[in-house]
Amino acid sequence: MAGGISWFWNERFWLPANVTWADLKNTDHAVYPKLEDFYAVLPLAVVLLGIRFVFERCIAAPIGHLLGVKSRKHHAAAPNTILEKVFRSVSKRPEQKRLEGLAKQLDWSVRSVERWFRRRRNQDRPSILVKFTETSWRCVFYTCAFTYGVISVPQEPWFWDMRLCWHQFPFHAVTPAIYNYYIMEMSFYLSLVLSLFTDVRRKDFIPQSIHHFTTLLLISFSWTCNFTRIGCIVMVTHDVADIFLECAKMCNYAKLHTPANTMFGIFTVAFFVSRIIFLPFWVIYSSTVHCMSIMGPFPAYYLFNGLLVTLLGLHCYWFYLIVSMAYKALWHGKLEKDARSDVDESMSDSDALQEENGINNHNTKYTHNAYSSSKAAANNHH
Repeated sequence: MAGGISWFWNERFWLPANVTWADLKNTDHAVYPKLEDFYAVLPLAVVLLGIRFVFERCIAAPIGHLLGVKSRKHHAAAPNTILEKVFRSVSKRPEQKRLEGLAKQLDWSVRSVERWFRRRRNQDRPSILVKFTETSWRCVFYTCAFTYGVISVPQEPWFWDMRLCWHQFPFHAVTPAIYNYYIMEMSFYLSLVLSLFTDVRRKDFIPQSIHHFTTLLLISFSWTCNFTRIGCIVMVTHDVADIFLECAKMCNYAKLHTPANTMFGIFTVAFFVSRIIFLPFWVIYSSTVHCMSIMGPFPAYYLFNGLLVTLLGLHCYWFYLIVSMAYKALWHGKLEKDARSDVDESMSDSDALQEENGINNHNTKYTHNAYSSSKAAANNHH
């Protein structure tokens, strides 16, 4: 076990040639990143989850109510034992042949059965208010983090000349401001990882999960290797666009379409400039070309840049979604929905009521006894 740990922390992987862990001991004049610093990350992530819980319920939810954000969920599907059994044990999206068979069995139209399954899927989805509160929390954090970063990081000379990120590496002392910035960002992304399966699940759940894990690994890895200078620039670069994205979503949920389109337009420009232009042509260029020319490669150099390139690939994927959303916004005159939306029901409330009435009218031959038993089964389930 000890041999495996020593192999994992081999200096030849993590540090440049002729540098050892002993060389990075703290002194009265210089403080370097230490593995012990990670001990504070998990407790702070739990604290952030607690702060988020209070914020979403005591601040974001009341604001959402004032803005008219809907707190109720989608219309519930009419109780039906047969369809509920298929939904739970067979498929939430039955194929056409099964839909036709169910329609004959219930003496419904195929479209009525399709609508029932759509209603049933949406029944389990969260309300718009839940999405609004989650988005509000991320917006507040990104705003605070970017404000702190933009106050602290540009004061350093290496922010303006990235070649200084590699001169005398890894002997770069960490200031209290940089320490706080790193620990705050690591704790936040760990909190996002911990809440992945309880947050609203969107269409890009897998890419989003990869993004959170990659970002957390990148921040943790850069701290371990003392790539803190380039790491701070990466964090500032990423936080700026997220502020406008979360603001656009909040406005969209509140049906404030003009502010939503404005914020989304700013976000699109900020995302393109910061993550599609600045990240590869300045940050990744410096971490590959400058680093190679100034101090030469070592194993951690390849892993660090591999994580950066993975992050860039995710940004390119999301930029494709952003362009698609921007096109829809320009074409329809408003931001129709988040391209990562988890909702597939597009009916209005009046249409939904008519649909329920239609299903109930088609149900006359399915006897009141069957309907009553299905309703009782649904009540017992709840």
